[in-house]
Amino acid sequence: MAWRMPRHEWIGVAFLGMVLYTLQATLYFSAVQYIPASLAALILYIYPILVAFLAVVTEHEPLSWQTLAPSLVSLLGVALVLGAPLENPDLFGLLLAFGAAVVYSVYIVLGRRIAAHVPPLLASAAISAFAALSFLIYGGFTGALQFMLPKEAWLVVSGIVLFSTILAMGAFFAGIARIGSTRASILSTIEPVITIAFSVVLFGESMSWLQGIGALLILAGTILVIGRRRDNKT
Repeated sequence: MAWRMPRHEWIGVAFLGMVLYTLQATLYFSAVQYIPASLAALILYIYPILVAFLAVVTEHEPLSWQTLAPSLVSLLGVALVLGAPLENPDLFGLLLAFGAAVVYSVYIVLGRRIAAHVPPLLASAAISAFAALSFLIYGGFTGALQFMLPKEAWLVVSGIVLFSTILAMGAFFAGIARIGSTRASILSTIEPVITIAFSVVLFGESMSWLQGIGALLILAGTILVIGRRRDNKT
């Protein structure tokens, strides 16, 4: 595996990390200050649909019910899994969450072009490093950085950085390079199902019957995507 990139690829990776990744995270975590986290997450998960439309415009991918149906089924499943409240939501919070979804969609579509030429782990590590640099600069100017954390907290942070960020992002970019941004986005909506499954196993939490139905719908959307992939290969 070559761990080098041309200069123009470094520019693209820097833009993804310092601008889009940082902006998406900032918008999302700002949104949860105004609306419930479940509602913010639900709005964020419309990104597969946005990615599908962006792919039509930028990559000339065909937009059909074979693409939209899995997205809508998965989105309905996410809504049931998260159980997002809808009573009197803060408009500004809704706009922040929707902005996060839009930025993340652009990040994914542009990321596909990077993934076509850059090894996934290299792209993931570089994007994470540029995003960290962006937050370091922002935190330095605002005084928001906190380094006096207990050892247990640093272990958790290290696990999040390695497994939930670098490796997860690398796997996602590898998937984008193989199946495209739209299908990879739809498949990634299985994330809340895995989260709840681990919460049940590790923390003894329970899943309601509505969440169970939502999980099945997300899995159904995933199966539809996989089935479409197989059809395209034949």
